[in-house]
Amino acid sequence: MQRHSRFEHTRFLGDKRTQLVYDLDEWTDVEIINEIAETNVGLSFGPDTLAEARNRGYTLATPGVTRRHLKPRA
Repeated sequence: MQRHSRFEHTRFLGDKRTQLVYDLDEWTDVEIINEIAETNVGLSFGPDTLAEARNRGYTLATPGVTRRHLKPRA
């Protein structure tokens, strides 16, 4: 998948509404990533690792699994 221009240097992209993190190297559903970018609820991690995302309370997203959308706190 070609990365969104806002997150072209990021591998792991978090969704503040669902606390899910997407691995942009493995994720194939472009619509979800575009929705995150357009609604400004995306979060990148520094360092850009899955361990850092999990440290902040995010869970790796898997295809077909959904969560309820919450209002972002920040």
